[in-house]
Amino acid sequence: MENLALIESFSEFKDDKLIDRVTLMAILEDVFRNALKKKFGDDDNFDIIINPDKGDLEIWRNRVVVADGEVVDPNQEISLTEARKIEPDFEVGEDVSEEVKLIDLGRRSILALRQNLISKIHEHDNTNIYKQFKDLVGEIYTAEVHHIRHRAVILLDDEGNEIILPKEKQIPSDFFRKGDNVRGIIESVELKGNKPAIIMSRTSPIFLEKLFEQEIPEVFDGLITIKNVVRIPGEKAKVAVDSYDDRIDPVGACVGMKGSRIHGIVRELGNENIDVINYTNNLQLYITRALSPARVTSIKIDEENKRAEAILKPEEVSKAIGRGGHNIRLAGQLTGYEIDVFREGAEEDVELSEFSDEIESWIIAEFSKAGLDTAKSVLEQEVADLVKRTDLEEETIIDVIRILREEFEE
Repeated sequence: MENLALIESFSEFKDDKLIDRVTLMAILEDVFRNALKKKFGDDDNFDIIINPDKGDLEIWRNRVVVADGEVVDPNQEISLTEARKIEPDFEVGEDVSEEVKLIDLGRRSILALRQNLISKIHEHDNTNIYKQFKDLVGEIYTAEVHHIRHRAVILLDDEGNEIILPKEKQIPSDFFRKGDNVRGIIESVELKGNKPAIIMSRTSPIFLEKLFEQEIPEVFDGLITIKNVVRIPGEKAKVAVDSYDDRIDPVGACVGMKGSRIHGIVRELGNENIDVINYTNNLQLYITRALSPARVTSIKIDEENKRAEAILKPEEVSKAIGRGGHNIRLAGQLTGYEIDVFREGAEEDVELSEFSDEIESWIIAEFSKAGLDTAKSVLEQEVADLVKRTDLEEETIIDVIRILREEFEE
């Protein structure tokens, strides 16, 4: 029979797409049945025989013989006269099987049928890719930079699958060139239309957790458990670790001699500062550790409102808060408590330099020129007087007074 290049491509599809025989036959039958429905209105009475390896296809239409003039449904019934043209000894009520040639479907139907077949094959491919990457969500994956867009980097893996690394999922210091290998976790997979959108992330806390698993054998083996990970990508992270084996120092094992083990992770994350702390069920101790590198004098905990008040020596306050408030924010996220920091002996005066994490150094220097070196010396002045004594704008002075009142007078 006339295969019309469609059948010749069966093996090509099978080899190129690595589709198993059973799946390919199911796709082909589905495509042909759709074509038959469009041509004849129904496909229930058709038998489709396919051999995709050889490229053979046979379509047989089964109809019941009825008396001449009594055909109601030409697709299901055939008149006695027409039936006897196929076999001269047919009688009314018998079944007739007649082969349908592909050419009988019409040229336009055949072109549409081929297009439908290609579409179904791609759909099958996309479904397989979706399932493959759905199983990889939360796992580290490596792919190569294919091209760089304004809002995303497009990566290709070894099998040519496209992976998207959006700008907001990149560490701020990330800089990629075409051909670079990039590591991240597969964060999500979504079907957009029939095409899977695979999203990679380098900013997720899970990426840091998985890097610990890869780089630290005790974590991989389960001897050390990661209890929680919080991070401000590219800036700072805190990782709480625990071990059920008293002989293992979880923090020491993770950091390594002179930071040797954690160095590779820090480098991968754009020199992100990573604090590794011992997890404990003792909430007071856990919050104290979470505020490291600051040394906490005492802590008051309000469990009902999930708040904690940490009292520190003046020189420890800036460490507890950290640059840009990163340290205290991450400590709160790690412990699940909102942490307020208070200076020990708050009734005493405090040097303005202690507020360097909240007030810019040039502003502090401007106050110093006017002989105002402490918090009290500023708070005791009127705004108008401060404007006269310094070269600072009134708005800047009001902001400084607000910070000093919030931090010092508490």
